[in-house]
Amino acid sequence: MTLLRHRTTLLCCALLLGWSVVHAPALANDPIRISTSDMPPFSMDRGNGRSGALFEMVEELSRRTGLPANIEFVPWKRAMFLSTSRPRSAIFPLTRSPDRENQYRWLAPLYRETFVFVSMKGSDFVIDHPERNKRQRIGILRGSLMIKFLHQQGYMNIIEAATIEEGVRFLRRGIVDAVCSDQEILRALLGGRIDGDYAASPTLRETSTWLGGSRDFSDADAARFEQAMKDMIEDGTYARLLKKYQVAHPQIK
Repeated sequence: MTLLRHRTTLLCCALLLGWSVVHAPALANDPIRISTSDMPPFSMDRGNGRSGALFEMVEELSRRTGLPANIEFVPWKRAMFLSTSRPRSAIFPLTRSPDRENQYRWLAPLYRETFVFVSMKGSDFVIDHPERNKRQRIGILRGSLMIKFLHQQGYMNIIEAATIEEGVRFLRRGIVDAVCSDQEILRALLGGRIDGDYAASPTLRETSTWLGGSRDFSDADAARFEQAMKDMIEDGTYARLLKKYQVAHPQIK
């Protein structure tokens, strides 16, 4: 009986140790797990070549803060889930808003977004007067904060796409009447220019996009990231990366 109890105790200890290893919180010196999606020209997953203006910015922020990071490409909605369900996790490019304010530790501003509609030129979509298109079909990235914004503005026929590129395909195939996204992303997906067969609306909304972290990042972590971004702006690294990918250089807020 004594030997049996001893073996049972050892087994229980082993099981508890295994459970604790699986469920232990991430250590401060573990690499940060950062999620993003394919959103050219900001983040691009092209086989073995991963790049993009904001992708390189986040890599540089990691280097300057001394906080190593692993960046993974996943569908956007999954990226949002991972960033709030795992310790020491982050996501970019994440639109900052009052709804999300308390869900994340806001680590560093990355870019000033400009959201627009793009439609096929000559279609029934009145591109110069977006308010006249409330009944039209709008394609948008699944999980985008703009879905709520469009609903509030009276656009009820929203069709969600797994990626922005898929939303553009929906537009070309006539599944949607217009697609809504950041103008730089749409420009990149349309070959660098929005003209020819396409037309863009006036600005719908301007917002700031950030590197957003899980709530277990400390104030000191956030301060290191924000200072690193300030240094990148001051020494010209920020402007150089945007120019490298032919992205407009708006003032981030």
